[in-house]
Amino acid sequence: MRNRKVSFMGGESTDTSFVSCPVVTYFELFCSQDTMITDPNESSFVDDFSTVYEELNFTYNYTEFTLNPATEPCDNFRFPDVVMLIACLFYVFVFLLAIPGNLVVGLVIGLSKQALTPSDLYLLHLVVADLLLAFTLPFWATSVTSGWVFGDLMCKIVTILQELSFYSSILFLTCISMDRYMVIVRAMEARRTNRQVCSWVICILVWVIGGLLSLPGFFSSAFPSQNSTHMVCAVQYNPSSADEWRLATRVLRHALGFVIPLAVMLPCYGVTIQRLLRVRGGFQRQRAMRVIICVVAAFLLCWTPYHLAVMADTFFRLKIVEYGCRERAAVDQAMFATQSLGLLHSCVNPVLYAFVGEKFRKKLLQKMRRMGLLERASVSRASRSSISSEITSTVM
Repeated sequence: MRNRKVSFMGGESTDTSFVSCPVVTYFELFCSQDTMITDPNESSFVDDFSTVYEELNFTYNYTEFTLNPATEPCDNFRFPDVVMLIACLFYVFVFLLAIPGNLVVGLVIGLSKQALTPSDLYLLHLVVADLLLAFTLPFWATSVTSGWVFGDLMCKIVTILQELSFYSSILFLTCISMDRYMVIVRAMEARRTNRQVCSWVICILVWVIGGLLSLPGFFSSAFPSQNSTHMVCAVQYNPSSADEWRLATRVLRHALGFVIPLAVMLPCYGVTIQRLLRVRGGFQRQRAMRVIICVVAAFLLCWTPYHLAVMADTFFRLKIVEYGCRERAAVDQAMFATQSLGLLHSCVNPVLYAFVGEKFRKKLLQKMRRMGLLERASVSRASRSSISSEITSTVM
């Protein structure tokens, strides 16, 4: 039998008793298949293989490993179908109230024979903003039960309309607070300015600013949800810059859509109310102030919880506040619930005008009588005096 050299692990040996055979290992050994091992004890290959086997044949010891619950991924939270159905019915209910209510308010203000004061003009544009928000409600009502079925284009349009309505509403309320401050606290300066022209210019600027702030809605698109098989309409940023874009848009939303307007409104109304209380019967004569204060309070009650929930979500995403799965789920639920509360604002103002605005009710009844919807009745002397005494607003 011929001697053959067997190369293994960089070494080389000569053996006359066998020729190397194929072994299924990580090493490349080639041989013919018609040979066999005659004496394994004389084979250095077997000794080396057993050594390698012992080195490779080991197991990990997992007995000392403890799972850290904080590092576990949170389960995707999904609202029950009953909750989504209730949300759908709620959106439909708000829509059915908001559309006719705001249309009636818009007609009463817009068809007034008297020249509109700046506050009334701002209220009229506020009605338009509420109508824009109300028009988006059927889309959201459908999406919470059946997913977003309207495509990418409508996703962008609906999101932009919602953002435009949100920003313009708070900005018009800020303009109203500043106008009341100028008329009551700085009456001499207000008389020297052309308030009618300024009010129209301000309205145009508000819509332009609101439109610019709503441009991030172009990032919205329809994509499959992680929690269900439905499509969702939401903002989808580039993963490499998602945190930066989300932080920038939320800072703008909180600052320009809530904090700064609130910082303007509160001092204006505080000084205005203080001035009215100093004058005997001043607050009673300025009946429009009651309506305006109720409108501002309604906006804050509807949108403040949503801003707080979004702020909490922002703090979580930026890791400013530590959180667990329970806190994450609680914030998600709070954002959904408070957003629904914010959408309710689109139908609140007409209710406030009807119940708080005494002059609005009189104007509405007059128009209904002219249209033949109500029987004509004489206006009492007390009513005539109340209408003529309220000179700060033609409607409220």
